[in-house]
Amino acid sequence: MASSQEAVAAGKSTVPRRRGPVLERAILEAALDQLSTVGWGGLTMEGIAARAQTGKAAVYRRWPSKHALVVDALYCVLPDVGDVPDLGSLREDLLFLVQRMREAMYSQGGLAIRSVLDECDHSAAESFIGLIVRGVIEPGKRLILEVVQRGIARGEVRADATGDIVADVVPALMMYRAKLGGRDIGERDLIEVVDQVMLPLLRT
Repeated sequence: MASSQEAVAAGKSTVPRRRGPVLERAILEAALDQLSTVGWGGLTMEGIAARAQTGKAAVYRRWPSKHALVVDALYCVLPDVGDVPDLGSLREDLLFLVQRMREAMYSQGGLAIRSVLDECDHSAAESFIGLIVRGVIEPGKRLILEVVQRGIARGEVRADATGDIVADVVPALMMYRAKLGGRDIGERDLIEVVDQVMLPLLRT
């Protein structure tokens, strides 16, 4: 019978040796996996190393802290809403957009971002604000204002409805419902956001 040391050695030999970008990708994926299972509070460099099947030293050589590692991991999976096609009316454009925004919120990247912001303290959250603003908030606001400008060109939207506050309404409501409402955002919620809030706010 093989000794316990031989068994461990045999187990280790089944894990392919990885270097460079391949190993870095495995570590980043392990960090995202840990965020989804144990959250920010339970996330440790040791746990990430174990999940990535590498040594803790290999993780620390690349990232000095879990803050730095999670910033890079989130950057890799920032949710992308994509473009909004011209569907012929303000209502249809808005419905398409809010549906895509909901998909982004519940994507791997969206859930990871929410886990970080919900659990870490204010000083830690500041590490991620710039990334989230550049990678999520600003692109989302740009798409909303594109839909608004399209509606202005059709004559459906007031010419002065182009301020930042208009672009903030949808993401603010969705985050409020998801975080403080304590429930998932459903199809009915999206329709109400469009019909009861955005259309009265924007229409001429």
